[in-house]
Amino acid sequence: MVRLQSVEERHMDLGLAGKRAIIVGAARGIGIATAEILAREGCDLAICARSEDGVKDAVASLKRYGTNVVGAAVNVKKEDAYKAWLAHAQEQLGGCDVLVPISSAGGGIGSEKYWQNAFDVDVMGPVRAVEAVLPGMIERQGGAIVLIATTSAAEAMGGPQPYNALKGSLVIWGKQLALAHGKDGIRVNVVSPGPVEFEGGNWDMIKGTMEKFYQSILRQQPSGRLGTPEEIARAIAFLASPAASWCNGSHLTVDGGFTNRTHF
Repeated sequence: MVRLQSVEERHMDLGLAGKRAIIVGAARGIGIATAEILAREGCDLAICARSEDGVKDAVASLKRYGTNVVGAAVNVKKEDAYKAWLAHAQEQLGGCDVLVPISSAGGGIGSEKYWQNAFDVDVMGPVRAVEAVLPGMIERQGGAIVLIATTSAAEAMGGPQPYNALKGSLVIWGKQLALAHGKDGIRVNVVSPGPVEFEGGNWDMIKGTMEKFYQSILRQQPSGRLGTPEEIARAIAFLASPAASWCNGSHLTVDGGFTNRTHF
């Protein structure tokens, strides 16, 4: 009788052992799932999120993989504190080989405050992180950056809102970074997740408060379910790894077939 391996048991050496990774927004959802995979692959990690308890729990959990894991509670909107943490994280790790800035302000339709919030978190969060790690990556002539956009940036959905528009800017910026720094041995790629459901996440809350809308999205999924954080994290980890050495400037949609776009 053949026994199928669980996801935890399946392992492909991505060449990440000994790499140093910074993940911004790693206490829950896609962030902690990405941290789990990178730690399991042998990466030393520096993680942050807004919740001090969330970061403490994440660090404690990740240390079971035997790599160096450090973390702190940081609000990416507080520029000075955020920049200071990014510098300190690199000092603690001895550098940065992999950067994954995931923090997001989420959606919202309405006043200008939503635009400012999304700009501060979804745009300037990644921008400041990239600017912090680029000098070291250039000096070492190597590194991998994975930006996180969304399928909402690729198709008109959810109404006119800053989340969609500003996440879309990361796709363009990611390509520009890839073209500018390929000569430095730095790869920059973008992952656009479709709807992802996990306990306490946005789609979990939508399921409980906007049941009809949730069901309408569910009907658009060919597999009849939403994605999991781990399914997105595996794609992020691959693009961050030497196994994806010829992926640079790519934009990978990971949505289970949710979007209707075709690619030529």
